[in-house]
Amino acid sequence: MTLQQDPQSWTIRDLMKFSINYLQRHGFEEARLNVELLLSHSLQCQRIELYTNFEKPLSKEELKIFRGCFERRLAHEPVQYIVGSTSFMGLQFLVDARVFIPRPETETLVEQVMLICNGLERVEPIEILDVGTGSGNIAVTVAKLLRGVHVTTMDTSTDALTVARTNAAAHGVLEKMDFEQLDVFGSIETNFKVPFDILVSNPPYVSGLEWNDLQPEVRHFEPQAAVSDREDGYKYYRRLAQIAPRLLREDGAAVMEVGAGQAERVERLFRDSGFTDLRAVPDLQDIPRIVVGVWRT
Repeated sequence: MTLQQDPQSWTIRDLMKFSINYLQRHGFEEARLNVELLLSHSLQCQRIELYTNFEKPLSKEELKIFRGCFERRLAHEPVQYIVGSTSFMGLQFLVDARVFIPRPETETLVEQVMLICNGLERVEPIEILDVGTGSGNIAVTVAKLLRGVHVTTMDTSTDALTVARTNAAAHGVLEKMDFEQLDVFGSIETNFKVPFDILVSNPPYVSGLEWNDLQPEVRHFEPQAAVSDREDGYKYYRRLAQIAPRLLREDGAAVMEVGAGQAERVERLFRDSGFTDLRAVPDLQDIPRIVVGVWRT
């Protein structure tokens, strides 16, 4: 990247044009959005302000900050890690290399949890368990947008739980949440005093073979344990189908995100464990993305 000319000659317009073209020539998708996010972060302004201040020249320090961010992106580091945050369901979440970056398709998962909650007529709080909470985007969003819920989050990673707790504090929902460092493959049932109304999870569902074909942004930067089960892609679903009956109350629901092509097999796993009313919900790309089932004895 060549940004060696007099910094006073780089206006926002010129820098955006140069950077967008550079990314496009080097095969980066969403080049304009990448540059908007990196430049607004570097200048500490809103993206819209880039366009209302097109002719503003950058200072030497501003150019230095942007160059550092841009070079990190050229090394395929995700934009979300570079700027330190991402948007999910209209809310901003802290993210860094300690946690998996929330994806847009997971919003469909949250929407299904909210629909189930809205259909429950309860005086006491609706108890929700988020298995593998990561950044806490699912749990925090539900706690933020719904009244009368209490969300217990669990993760094996202390780093992830620290990030989740930070996000909960930022959105003012700490009092509606608990944070537990637990391994889903351990005896977790003994750690909870009350049965849950909803078990929600976006588990690692990329297989070990598929991991090798993922984009470098994922393989080189995101925590592998949060993306892949290093096996066949169904390791966590088998475990969830096994323990969910012991965690849910009668008529409680399991709501899980699945990978493309996994819905039918995941439905079968939960049906074999005694779940009923199983259904697959498509995401905005019309891919069966969410599996929902009801536990009845």
